[in-house]
Amino acid sequence: MTTLFLFATMSQFVGAMLMRNRLNRLVLFLFLVTPFCAHKLLVGQSTASGSEESNLTYRSNVSEVRLVFFATDEHNHLVEALQKDDFVVVDDERVIRDFRSFSHSDLFKLDVIVVMDSSGSVLPRFQQEITEVVQLISRWPWNPGDQVSVLSFSGMEAHFVCTGNCRSSLTTDQVSSMPRGGATPLFDAVETAAKFLAQRRQPDTWPVVILFSDGEDTASNASFHKALKEILASEAQIYVVDVSSPGRPSNGNAILRRMADDSGGRYLRISEDASGIFNDVIDDLHSARVLTYVLPESGSEFHSIRILPTHNLKLRFRCRSGYYRPGSAH
Repeated sequence: MTTLFLFATMSQFVGAMLMRNRLNRLVLFLFLVTPFCAHKLLVGQSTASGSEESNLTYRSNVSEVRLVFFATDEHNHLVEALQKDDFVVVDDERVIRDFRSFSHSDLFKLDVIVVMDSSGSVLPRFQQEITEVVQLISRWPWNPGDQVSVLSFSGMEAHFVCTGNCRSSLTTDQVSSMPRGGATPLFDAVETAAKFLAQRRQPDTWPVVILFSDGEDTASNASFHKALKEILASEAQIYVVDVSSPGRPSNGNAILRRMADDSGGRYLRISEDASGIFNDVIDDLHSARVLTYVLPESGSEFHSIRILPTHNLKLRFRCRSGYYRPGSAH
């Protein structure tokens, strides 16, 4: 009896041990196999994801500043060989050296608006103004995708002569038939041009204003400062062609120079030779550089901008005086 009891007890013990060993082996097997399968699964997902990601275009949501600028030497000659370590940007007293991009302006499409003063104060020189505008548009070396519009102002308002396709549709007769005479709503016209460019602005487009005027304003609702704010908000450069009589400094001359300087453009005078203005503007636009950088953290609504040389201290830089932070009143 005792022998049978011992035999039964031993059988149960051996069976339990065998069952335990089987469970241990099963657990060990699962322990070894599961990571391997998981690794294969993850690798497979990673490979598939990688192949899908290679076909995606990533777009950054980080706000960035785009700055068009010009570099000249001590003789005011445009500098062609410029490297991104030749200068720094001072944005609201923050020194910016890390640029997200640095390229030539030829990579951008132009969106040009020619603003013509046809008010009573410029009528003695209006025919010359017409000649220069038509030649400027017809002889410009336009690239595919470039657009040009013409806006005239006289009396109490500004009038669009043509929008976007003026390089193919504008004629001398069309310009000659524009309303003329009367008061001079210069600031209203500049504000209209700036808002027009801002509404059409694209990441690959460079807005430019070419303004023919004597700088006198007699009828605008907008102030000079309001018009200037709109220009800075549009990121456009203004190339001013002063059509006033030479040798007679006036408040209008100072206003035109301020518009050109603050926007990073240029002040020019009308001349007997239209090709002089044409060559100056074209050479300037072809020499421009464009850079972008991450918008610096700041509570300021308006950011002032300067560009300073790092190696050759004789270099001079021209750009707009500042910009309005995204989300501000502008």
